[in-house]
Amino acid sequence: MGYTGPLADKDRIFTNVYGFQEPWLKAAQARGDWDDTKTLMAIGQDGIIDKVKASGLRGRGGAGFPTGMKWGFMPKEPKPGKPNFLVINADESEPGSCKDREIIRHDPHKLIEGALIAGFAMRARAGYIYIRGEFIQETRVLERAVAEAYEAGLLGKNAAGSGYDFDLFVHRGAGAYICGEETAMLESLEGKQGKPRLKPPFPAGAGLYGCPTTVNNVESIAVVPTILRRTPEWFAGIGREKNEGTKLFQLSGHINTPCVVEESMSISFRELIDRHGGGIRGGWDNLLAVIPGGSSVPLVPAHEIIDAPMDFDGLKALGSGLGTAAVIVMDKSTDIVRAISRISYFYKHESCGQCTPCREGTGWMWRMMEKLREGDASVGDIDKLLDVTKQVEGHTICALGDAAAWPIQGLVKHFRPELERRIAERAGRTMLEAAE
Repeated sequence: MGYTGPLADKDRIFTNVYGFQEPWLKAAQARGDWDDTKTLMAIGQDGIIDKVKASGLRGRGGAGFPTGMKWGFMPKEPKPGKPNFLVINADESEPGSCKDREIIRHDPHKLIEGALIAGFAMRARAGYIYIRGEFIQETRVLERAVAEAYEAGLLGKNAAGSGYDFDLFVHRGAGAYICGEETAMLESLEGKQGKPRLKPPFPAGAGLYGCPTTVNNVESIAVVPTILRRTPEWFAGIGREKNEGTKLFQLSGHINTPCVVEESMSISFRELIDRHGGGIRGGWDNLLAVIPGGSSVPLVPAHEIIDAPMDFDGLKALGSGLGTAAVIVMDKSTDIVRAISRISYFYKHESCGQCTPCREGTGWMWRMMEKLREGDASVGDIDKLLDVTKQVEGHTICALGDAAAWPIQGLVKHFRPELERRIAERAGRTMLEAAE
């Protein structure tokens, strides 16, 4: 069991997350980036992967898959004409998530150095950063930072003097949520419609242009150089077992000081909000529910989450998930049914339409949510809605179907009395009107 209290300033990885300093190369080097990268690479390709495994780092994009293990799936000896590729997922489109854009805007060299080290470890010939189309300012910063790295000899031929050649490209998406799914991202990078692929084959076997590819989140890649410099044991000493390290939490909603903050994994929800969110608006008694990991995870009612550890396993035990650690706080002024209906509309709008359960089901679920919002339904409709979510969940190529189903399942599980109250209230009004 590692340290789960508030993170000490000396343990912060992202020291410029608020942009108090310049994002450019000189300032980044003063913060410790690109400090003898050649020596880090001298650990060797398999040595780097072993160290990342030892650190306990799990993917920061939502799924939480062990990063070192994922890197280990890549071919050790790429075949001629089939180079390995690294793709970095900067298509941050999950409602509530706003961490990757801060890294790119204020600390881009952490990501670029991480890309070189990760690419080297996986024998990748090149890396692609797929950035969300709406991130105009972030794209400008990233492109300038990449150009700086090339000018300084840190990318390209003999990158950072290591003897390894590595190129890095910035590719702008066109603003589709579905392109955050790794195989849809690869399709989009190839110039096709962003529609998820069937797996297998997995990207490590046949990814970008049919070549072995690993897709990683921005934060997962950006922390790697610091882990290697400070040792995997340092990183593993923060957070509970299997939930190690630091994490960028994004606090939004009904709190006094919304923010993005780097904290220890496994910190309790109460401490996270009191220390960085300025407490709940109107006090802790006013808390209604929390969506702890971006809009695609089920909400958790106030009494269950208050003292819960904010990590993968702690929130899984509550029937939810850490996701991207986008913590959306809702107080008692929230129309909870309207909030979940709004999220349903988002998934209806963003479905790529490839799988029938998702294409038809997301629209049906949203329309039913709207009826329930107004109470214009029967109690039997609640069970019918729940049944439809089960027909969508697990029956689609990618996880968008699950993401559309889970918020509704969470609402019915924890707030069914509220749905029934609206139905009864509407029925009562209708009877009164009929009597008059």
